[in-house]
Amino acid sequence: MPDFLARRLVSLVIVLVGASTLVFGALRVAPGDPVDSILGEQASAEARAALTEALCLDAPLLTQYDDCFWDTVLDGSLGRTFDVSPQPVIELVAENFPATAELALAGMIVALCIALPLGLLAALRQATWVDHTATGFAMLGVAVPAFWLGPMLILAFTVHLDWLPSPARTDQPVAALLLPALTLGTSLSAKLTRMVRSSLLEVMGDEYVVTARAKGLPEPVILVKHVLRNALIPVVTVMGIQFGALLTGAIVTEKVFARPGVGTLLLDAIQTRDYPTVQGTVLLIATTYVTVNLLTDVLYAVIDPRVRLDA
Repeated sequence: MPDFLARRLVSLVIVLVGASTLVFGALRVAPGDPVDSILGEQASAEARAALTEALCLDAPLLTQYDDCFWDTVLDGSLGRTFDVSPQPVIELVAENFPATAELALAGMIVALCIALPLGLLAALRQATWVDHTATGFAMLGVAVPAFWLGPMLILAFTVHLDWLPSPARTDQPVAALLLPALTLGTSLSAKLTRMVRSSLLEVMGDEYVVTARAKGLPEPVILVKHVLRNALIPVVTVMGIQFGALLTGAIVTEKVFARPGVGTLLLDAIQTRDYPTVQGTVLLIATTYVTVNLLTDVLYAVIDPRVRLDA
């Protein structure tokens, strides 16, 4: 275990450095000027030059990368925002991250509530209409994009049926979270449904399950004690990996539903060419993604003793 953790921590650092470098380079070659976003195109040359120097945009790229970016990462501030009233990026990200984490967790819960019973029914009723329906849902769920599904859900449940409040309302936070969570969790539930079905079918054909049936054990006991316990191990791994993906998927969902969060913050920062905010937000998402993957690998070894992390 210690050797495994050491290797993963090294790879974590490499991934974060690589991701931050790519984002830094992409922002510098993208069209647009942060100075124009702050002062406007009609600003005087003197004002533009002064702001360019203050934002560290007049320095060579290597100097910007080393002194103006990584120094702010190492001191924990992630730099200051490019706007009229600059503030530390870490404070802005910390203010918006809980809303995104809440949405991602709610999307995961929705996905599990759909995928577990649907995948179980599909496996128990293999090659029947139930199985075909579940498989069709899985294919449809992956194909439907969030930017289309979100508005359709708003039209159906908020505008026409009036069952749920507008997702932008803050006086009913739980009810307002349902449609964004359903939008975010639909695609994941489709993937998990297929995973649960295939994993259950594989385990139900193993020798120890056949032996349990030969001993006359009741089918519910076999299903709960022997089948589900082992079939859900790979599902846990997929859930851990997909939770990081949910954070990135929340970017589109937050924008569709006009919700605050890291996704909205990132898109707004891209539009205004706020380099520090974009870099800090992407670094946070990448850190969360690789950390969740690391914890998933450790959890996988805990729930399945056959897995040796140091191998």
